[in-house]
Amino acid sequence: MTDIINDIINATPAELRAFIERIEAQNAFIKDYTEARKEVYDDAKSRGFCTKTIRKIVALRKKQADQIAEEEAIEQLYREALGMS
Repeated sequence: MTDIINDIINATPAELRAFIERIEAQNAFIKDYTEARKEVYDDAKSRGFCTKTIRKIVALRKKQADQIAEEEAIEQLYREALGMS
């Protein structure tokens, strides 16, 4: 705990300000990126595409094939347990 306090005491206000400004810049970037992505989904929706399905496909493309197969198997097991298949 003492080391943490010493690190805080030894940090300069300029260092702290630099970290905070970097975080704020990243937050602004994320906000801009999020707005741009929303515009793409809005454009797809205006062209008649189902954005819910597009979101699912985007999520699936991030995953490995074995991970997808495992999740689908578990989902099928749950559906059978609930009498939904």
